[in-house]
Amino acid sequence: MTYELPDLNYDYDALEPYIDTKTMKTHHQKHHQGYTDKMNAVLEKYPDIAEDPIEELLANLDDLEMAEKDKIKLRQNGGGFVNHRLFWDIMGPEKNVDEELVSEIKETFGSTEEFKEKFNKAAGSVFGSGWAWLVRTDNGLEIYSTANQNSPYLNGDEPVIGLDVWEHAYYLEYQNERGSYIDNWWNVVSIV
Repeated sequence: MTYELPDLNYDYDALEPYIDTKTMKTHHQKHHQGYTDKMNAVLEKYPDIAEDPIEELLANLDDLEMAEKDKIKLRQNGGGFVNHRLFWDIMGPEKNVDEELVSEIKETFGSTEEFKEKFNKAAGSVFGSGWAWLVRTDNGLEIYSTANQNSPYLNGDEPVIGLDVWEHAYYLEYQNERGSYIDNWWNVVSIV
């Protein structure tokens, strides 16, 4: 299977003023496209697994029969592909709140405000490049961060909400103000 860059469900300028048009275009057309292309290049070398969903490949990465350098490339670029696909999907110019998820968040964290505080702390604590996550584990919802493009699928977890805190996600508009980007990002998260 050859993966394609997923289309956005909104225009590049739809998240203004919180995420600027230039960042959106560059992030989607250059960064996400790059992860997609490099992931496909690895999968082309392994036709016996190329039809398997990328989420399953990441979840079973250690067991795949492939060169170690290709496992690293698949982790980095397959992670970049799935991470960004979720990132685009949970954002939008209009709220489309998942009431079931909100209820689960309140049950787990006490309130959506407490959840956001803990999530923001995880996002702000990433040293360098990475992601903050709300994931569904065997034990329920959890918050954690990952470095680089590592995906929760590598841990056997299902990502529910993911925030990209690589500089390419915010630097054109926010420069070194990662905290402002994190705070403002909640204005474009459509599901909570």
